[in-house]
Amino acid sequence: MSRTATVTPSQAEAYRRDGFLVLERFVDPERCAELVARAGELVEAFDPSEHRSVFTTNEQTRTSDDYFLESGGEIRFFFEPDAFDEGGNLVAPKERALNKIGHALHDLDPVFDAFSRTPELAAVAHAVGLQHPLLLQSMYLFKQPHIGGEVGCHQDATFLFTEPITVTGFWFALEDATVRNGCLWAAPGGHRTTLRQRFERAAGGGTTMVVLDPAPLPAAPDDLVPLEVPAGTLVVLHGLLPHWSAPNRSDRSRHAYSVHVIEAGARYPAANWLQRPDHLPLRGC
Repeated sequence: MSRTATVTPSQAEAYRRDGFLVLERFVDPERCAELVARAGELVEAFDPSEHRSVFTTNEQTRTSDDYFLESGGEIRFFFEPDAFDEGGNLVAPKERALNKIGHALHDLDPVFDAFSRTPELAAVAHAVGLQHPLLLQSMYLFKQPHIGGEVGCHQDATFLFTEPITVTGFWFALEDATVRNGCLWAAPGGHRTTLRQRFERAAGGGTTMVVLDPAPLPAAPDDLVPLEVPAGTLVVLHGLLPHWSAPNRSDRSRHAYSVHVIEAGARYPAANWLQRPDHLPLRGC
């Protein structure tokens, strides 16, 4: 997968200090192209008339549909909020209207499985402090030209929480990510803080956002730094790190692939929105 897969002691220290680590040239261009092509094949086979679920992180409390809540063990497709006109019609071809594919690509698709499980990635996971990392979820992120939506400032542990907190994000740039097309922004050192909220399954159905600490997250983009990276870069994100991405109003997409891992020994509460079916146990890197 990688030309430079080793995490140096200084890089490991930078991760502990900043809460994120940027590893350029981690993935060869051919592997990036392979993942983009495979996502295109999955989209081609998808019939948008069957499901029109919209994904957004900006609704703090919402009733989630079953298509979303049952996606922890499936490969499912989610549209951008701006993908439809007032009549409910797509404003662009489906391949230019999707927000993401999730959330079990790494287990159910052989191409994504092979990409997600490599000695190089396992070495990075160990270098940032994970002893026995298990892959919990995966997402193919499109960040479409002109309609790619904002991902509000958040902590990943809000959506995937363990006791103790162990969730770690591995975000792969499959195309160049710039300020213009919606690159990641992060708050250096922001992981040395509290978990503000938890996104949970509600007792009566749907989901709810539970406030744990009312202190605001850093203001985006003023209190954050942009992570402009070329295709092939791996960005490692601590579960408590506040991060954000702006809407993509450019004419260039910003495809990325993200996997989240947790420590095998950590408790994963049933209140988490993402639950895996019994027949699909978690596996490691």
